[in-house]
Amino acid sequence: MTLIAAGSIAPAAAGTTNDPFAFNRQQMVNELAGPRYGISDARVLAVMGKVPRHEFVPENVRSQAYLQRPLPIGHGQPISEPFVVAFMTEKVEPKPTDRVLEIGTGSGYQAAVLAGLTKEVYTIEIITELADRAAATLQRLSYTNVYVRAGDGYKGWPEAAPFDAIIVTCAPGKVPQPLIDQLKDGGRMIIPIGSDRQELVLLRKHNGQLDRQAVLPIHFVPMTGEAQVNAPRSTQRHLIINN
Repeated sequence: MTLIAAGSIAPAAAGTTNDPFAFNRQQMVNELAGPRYGISDARVLAVMGKVPRHEFVPENVRSQAYLQRPLPIGHGQPISEPFVVAFMTEKVEPKPTDRVLEIGTGSGYQAAVLAGLTKEVYTIEIITELADRAAATLQRLSYTNVYVRAGDGYKGWPEAAPFDAIIVTCAPGKVPQPLIDQLKDGGRMIIPIGSDRQELVLLRKHNGQLDRQAVLPIHFVPMTGEAQVNAPRSTQRHLIINN
């Protein structure tokens, strides 16, 4: 099932004088740009200052929405802390003309950030309830260039490929071949790899080959679905135990 939500940031989503979280959001951006986190891309910082993260988390944790911590969104899934979202976004160097694929929609927050920086965002969530909720939130906030699908992200979105950039927010044991195939030549992918010990890996595709760079130790929830079947034997048991 494909759910179509929305994309460029509407005035209501950008933070106004009526927004009780505007000050908290600006504090978050100041922290991201500071020496501890070191996010330097002005476009990424600007969009992080506009997207209302509190709209993407349950009401009982909205007071924590702009703190540097992950928060529960249901079904055993978290929304990543703001630094991780900003870091991954900055690393894939999003351009206004880019078409981006995200694997692991979750709350829809990462997709909203990407929507303010790129032409189109295609995002896939394996948990149908989360996909439906994210699509509804994005639509309510008047995003118009995000397409949400409930399905197995391991397979990507072949009919919309190729993509200029791919962001994966769940960890397989190895990079799924369908995602490599759907990455445009010259494209960038950032993905957590591993089970107990994960590395956030930046991949660049040149002439069909991948340049690989580990950029940050990280911990994400495991990629489920077909990723478990295709996991290296050393990680299969771990993945199955945790699901």
